[in-house]
Amino acid sequence: MSKRASGILLHPTSLPSQYGIGELNDHAYKFVDFLVESKQSLWQVLPLGPTGYGDSPYQCFSAFAGNPLLISLEHLVRDGLLDAQVLRAAPAFPAAKVDFGWVIPWKFEVLRQTYATFTQRANTQQRLQFATFCVQNVAWLDDYALFMAVKDAHGGQAWNTWNADIRDRQPSALVTWRMKLTSAIEMWKFFQWKFFDQWNWLKSYANNKGVQIIGDIPIFVAFDSADAWANREQFFIDETGNPTVIAGVPPDYFSPTGQRWGNPLYRYDVMQARGFDWWIERVRAALALYDHVRIDHFRGFEAYWEVPASEPTAIIGQWVKAPGQALFEAILSSHLATGIHQIKEAGSSLLPIIAEDLGVITPEVEALRDGFNLPGMRVLQFAFVADTSSSFLPHNFVRNCVAYAGTHDNDTTVGWWEKLEDAPRQQFLNYIGKTNREEVNKTIHWDMARLLMMSVADTIVLTLQDVLGLGSEHRMNLPGKPDGNWAWRFTPNQLTPELTAQIRSMTETYARA
Repeated sequence: MSKRASGILLHPTSLPSQYGIGELNDHAYKFVDFLVESKQSLWQVLPLGPTGYGDSPYQCFSAFAGNPLLISLEHLVRDGLLDAQVLRAAPAFPAAKVDFGWVIPWKFEVLRQTYATFTQRANTQQRLQFATFCVQNVAWLDDYALFMAVKDAHGGQAWNTWNADIRDRQPSALVTWRMKLTSAIEMWKFFQWKFFDQWNWLKSYANNKGVQIIGDIPIFVAFDSADAWANREQFFIDETGNPTVIAGVPPDYFSPTGQRWGNPLYRYDVMQARGFDWWIERVRAALALYDHVRIDHFRGFEAYWEVPASEPTAIIGQWVKAPGQALFEAILSSHLATGIHQIKEAGSSLLPIIAEDLGVITPEVEALRDGFNLPGMRVLQFAFVADTSSSFLPHNFVRNCVAYAGTHDNDTTVGWWEKLEDAPRQQFLNYIGKTNREEVNKTIHWDMARLLMMSVADTIVLTLQDVLGLGSEHRMNLPGKPDGNWAWRFTPNQLTPELTAQIRSMTETYARA
């Protein structure tokens, strides 16, 4: 991303829909139109994978699959695969939030009905398209569909609690379960076909309108995932299917016990011996899904915090070096970015990857990031700490970065301002040259947006909550909170012509249109 650009962060689950959760429906296309009308050229989303416990898009059942909950039911009716009567009988779901416990069982039942209709009514073209999709994605789709079907057959339990033969992927067990669950396996493949079909139409619409999609790759995968089950030898997982060491971050000022994430850690020795083929395919798949990708917890490619799985917190652990240099060299040499990466005079390549380099970043991490010319991130909410040397202050930005007021993990700007202590609040007022605190109480989200827009950062991204000037109750995620996250949604009437004009004016003023 070398030219000045701006965009909006909005996860598709937050889109309007009558059916309990945002979908790849007509409102998604209208959101693209809103971006175009307001002169935004980027739409950033969170990971689009099938979510598991806690509904977090950062803990998915697969690093390759899409989330069936995003499938537009109205578009299934349009395709002749769902009776409209089913939607007319839909419950009265809340419009401004996702009630996951309510919507998940209802929507999956509707999707199962859709698959049953497909088996009975699909025309020759639809059957051919489905078969082609299955062949083209066989590398990950077969394992994912079998994983989900077997998981259902075990009452949703984690794979390490399954019958030992299928838990350990014994060849005879794989054959037996595939024969036993043939229909269920095909159903899970069908869900993936419809997700990717609908997403690709939406992405093409956005691209044709001049809007590019920024996606997200969590550095680690969930333990209860098809990735860990089907590639156990590439993770620190013992013979009984239990992780021996897990991911996290050590104690710091904000968390005295650290963060025990629980993700299984990679056996990088095995991965490197295989030429990092799993990672290469993962990035290849992401770059087919998105135009750019943000890699979460980039510092883990240089060194990661290893916690014994038996530990209840992340206090006890150690930093372990990771082969990030070799990994990214392998990604580049695979030519997966042909046509979209640029070869520099020095001989290195520029991939469409954003490095999430927040937290305590060492010179070694910076060297890894800069060696591949990857843009890092700047978060304005972290800037006002009474130190003018902070790299998060706009006057210290570099061009090759992506700047935010806050990310999906931050409070909204209005909520952040309301909770800000007096000293950083005064520093902010001094920084923007205003003295009337009451006035800023009403304009804080636009003041922050303006600081970003006028900065030298090549790319800036605003959350839709900040564009709308919403408070803390509308934040997307509160790290450490076990439930109630990822639920925020907006309603169509919030995207007004006046709002569109205001964003467009600011974008044009600072040459980001």
